Parts: sequence; structure tokens; C-alpha cells
Amino acid sequence: MSALGGLPQAKLLQWYDENQRPLPWRETSDPWAILLSEILLQQTQVSRGMVFWHRMVEAFPTIQSMADSPVDRVLKAWEGAGYYSRARRLHALSQLVMLPSSEGGFDGSLPSSYEALLSLPGIGPYTAAAVSSIAFSQPHACVDGNIRRVMARQHQLMEPSARDVQSWADQHLVHHRSGDWNQALMELGATVCTPKKPQCHSCPIQTSCRGRDTPTAYPLPKKTKVREVTLWVCVEFDRLGNPIIKQRQQGGLFGGLWGPQLHEGERSDAGNNEVYAGTVAHKLSHRAMTVHVYVSTQISPDSGFNPADVAMSVLDQKIIETASMSRYDSAYTFQKS
Repeated sequence: MSALGGLPQAKLLQWYDENQRPLPWRETSDPWAILLSEILLQQTQVSRGMVFWHRMVEAFPTIQSMADSPVDRVLKAWEGAGYYSRARRLHALSQLVMLPSSEGGFDGSLPSSYEALLSLPGIGPYTAAAVSSIAFSQPHACVDGNIRRVMARQHQLMEPSARDVQSWADQHLVHHRSGDWNQALMELGATVCTPKKPQCHSCPIQTSCRGRDTPTAYPLPKKTKVREVTLWVCVEFDRLGNPIIKQRQQGGLFGGLWGPQLHEGERSDAGNNEVYAGTVAHKLSHRAMTVHVYVSTQISPDSGFNPADVAMSVLDQKIIETASMSRYDSAYTFQKS
């Protein structure tokens, strides 16, 4: 094995073999289980990702088991993981894979090639490269934030372009251990070559790193614009104490999930037959949401739903919890409508 461009590949692979974290998806060769891990880890930290991975594997041990389930059941199992469009696309992926090839599907087997994986719903270049290399040993190089940071520090680059990072990853790919190599680079970035407190003294490739004296200078951090959003909601309850909630349209925010109707803007005061219950704060990647929660003092003639029986976002769970606490803690009496 060569140390192409000065990068000591053998040392990095040896380090990975000896120091890799015992993550559950590394203990299986099942492509479906590996795909689930990659989809979850797109926007979820590893510690939380393990919880949801175990839940998803238990609920949907095979592609067919997900394809045969309604999307609502998939969303319920995904509940709390966030970015729910991933769950909807994963369900669409499972149904496409289960179709016969004569109908554009894959006869029930997850495809192994990068190009075929890339054609599936919710699969981008990173996920296609990760799954094809880790699950099928195909020679495709991954690029994620960890690998970009390692590459930038190796070459003292402030703002490496996506093309440059991919070219570097392609050039250094160890073909006969492509999956391990991709995971080794990502593991290095996640545990040693970290954004704020890199442990350069423990790095197996420090000898080739031009940025090791000032590692935190590379690369420049990406700035994320966070939009402040103010909303209000009035929660109603039925005679059994269940909230009146509805399933949202698939396309928008929290699409396919259940919750009370949210309204943009602020209200000066509670309306007739309403009381103010409190404020809920919730952060998404590009939104900081503040929701003013009101509760109707009248019992709704409509039938509500038990939140435990439907898929809800963390925000909606917070809203219902705030409204429920106000409903039982306040001195007012609910009136029959």
C-alpha cells in the first residue's frame, strides 16, 4: 500500500482497526441495516442515532417489512429523530426496491452499485458512496464534513471546494478496503481531528498534515443563517382529554405528522374562552421557533387523538405537554360546548 501524496494510508487503517468505536451498524453486513444507519446519521448525532437505529431495525428488519407498512407507521417509529422527510423518502425507497425490475424496481434487493443507489429516493452522493463501499465493497470515496475537515488541515486550506475535496478523497481511496477506508477518515474527523479541540498528538497521519501547528484555523467554519419565527396555537381538548390534532400535508414543515394548527405571528391577548398556557421554544437547523400556546376552556365536540397513537414532532409534543399542564394546573373549569 502506498502513502499517496504523503498520506500514510496504512497507519490510518491500522489506527482504525485498533480504535474504531463499537457502533452496532459496524457489526452487521446487512445492506439494509447499514443504509438505515447512513440515513439516520445524515442529520443526527451518533449517540442519538444509535437509539433510533435500534428502533428502526426492530420495527423494520427488512426492506419488505417497511414497504408493506403505511408511511404513518414509519413516521411513528422515526418520531423524535427530526428531519421527517428522510422517513418519508425511506418509505418510498423501500417500496421502489420491492417492485419487480420490469416495473422499474430492484426485485426486492437493495442495489449495490453507486449509480443505482443514487437513483433511489432520498439518496445523495454521500449516502450512495457510503452504502456502496461499506455494504458492497464498491470503490467509491465518501465526502462528509469530517473528511472535508481532515483534507483541509492536511493541505492548510481555508475553504476547499466540494470538487477539490471529492478529488482528494477519490485519489486517496484504498480500493481493496474502500468501506473501511471511508469509515477510517470519518472516524478520524469525528474523534481526533475534531472542529474545536483536535488531538493532534494522537493522530495517525500527523506527519503529512501541513496544518497541525494551527489546526483550528482550517477550514473556515460555515455560517448558518438562523431565522427567528414566532407562532401561536390554541389547543382544544375533547371530553376524554385528548387534544384535537390533525395530520399535516406531506409537503410542508413537519409534513405527514400530527399536531394542532400553527399560526404565524403574535397575538396581543387570549381570545374568548381561551387562556394563555405558556411559551415553547424549539430550534431547527435554520429556524429558531417561539410558539405562544393558548388553551380553549371549552370542551370540543370533535374527537381528538391520543398523542401516543400518532406520529408527532418534538415541537408538537412540547405544545401538547404545555397545554395539558395548563389545563390541569389552572383553576378555571372547562365548559361543555
